[in-house]
Amino acid sequence: MTTQPQVITIVPAASPCSGAPSVQSQPTPMRDRCGDLKNYWYAAAQAADVDARKPLSVVIMETRIVLWRNAQGEPVALRDRCLHRNTFLSPGDITEQGIKCPYHGWTFDEQGACVNVPSEGENGKAYPNRKVESFPAQEAYGLVWVWMGGGQPDPQRAPFPMPHYQEKGWNTYYMKTHFDNGVTSLVENFMDVPHTVFVHKGWFRDRKKLKVDSTVERTDSSVLVTYHAQDAIGFTERVLNPKGLPMQHTDKFYMPNNTRVDYIYGEDERGFVITSTCTPINDHQTTVFTLISYKFGWANALFRTFLPWYTRQVIQQDVEIMANQGRSFKEQAPDFKSTPADTLHVFIESLREHAERDGKDESGRPVPKPRPMTRDVVFWI
Repeated sequence: MTTQPQVITIVPAASPCSGAPSVQSQPTPMRDRCGDLKNYWYAAAQAADVDARKPLSVVIMETRIVLWRNAQGEPVALRDRCLHRNTFLSPGDITEQGIKCPYHGWTFDEQGACVNVPSEGENGKAYPNRKVESFPAQEAYGLVWVWMGGGQPDPQRAPFPMPHYQEKGWNTYYMKTHFDNGVTSLVENFMDVPHTVFVHKGWFRDRKKLKVDSTVERTDSSVLVTYHAQDAIGFTERVLNPKGLPMQHTDKFYMPNNTRVDYIYGEDERGFVITSTCTPINDHQTTVFTLISYKFGWANALFRTFLPWYTRQVIQQDVEIMANQGRSFKEQAPDFKSTPADTLHVFIESLREHAERDGKDESGRPVPKPRPMTRDVVFWI
């Protein structure tokens, strides 16, 4: 019978001079206080940024995660924190066994099990009962997604289908953007038309005192907006739509963190679609992966050079106004005063707040989900 070497776990006593905060002083991580919002796939990185050579560290819901690819090219996601002395794993090396901690060489496989402790033998020794938390990960639509909920992923909640990715006739590209604001504020901003005549003046829209009739629908997991007025996209409209085809503009929010803005010309002859999936870093910071999809026939080649620059300028304007709002929230919690033009904001907030509270009120009693409804909304831009 082989004697298993003793493994000693030391929990430092809480002390003002200990050099580390006590367990009691640590705030509850976002994913443990966001209710049902954690039970979704969140985009962690662009697929091209995750490889088998160098680990990549990302933060989702205040949880640091290390990503890499295994020998089969599949993405792997573990908690980026060694069990031994709690250093980050991501500066370490990828080996045939898994990821090796840069401090003492503890190595963890794809499931997070410790497969080698070098100091415990000539060739090291495995301690499979010592496991780093692992997360389901998959690649889809050019992104690597991580499931942040506990247990196995819900088969009814697949990664958000980013429209027209690698679809014939469409050109697509991603933009990754850091915002100093939370997910709810961002998805509202991405769908909000009235702000465009101020934040994007001269770039996207100018104020024309145009009356806009719209229909706003809230389902059990989305907010869908259809605009009934003829619209235009900045100074590029003549190039986008030289034939003057009728254009349909729709804005759509899908729980918990996805928006899709469509400008479709004629019978889907031409189109410009902006799709964003928002990954929360914490309550005040978010990583946004935006897929720009466009179909303009012969003009696709022209826009391949111009459009990335143009969309980056426009998104940067949103970065700045969202940082403005985010700084305000840090000084004082949101206290919104809304008008009928803000119906889509109110609908989005109702769905996200219900999920964040896990369908309960402040006393823990179940409350019904916001009921589906449709409203006709008129506003001016």
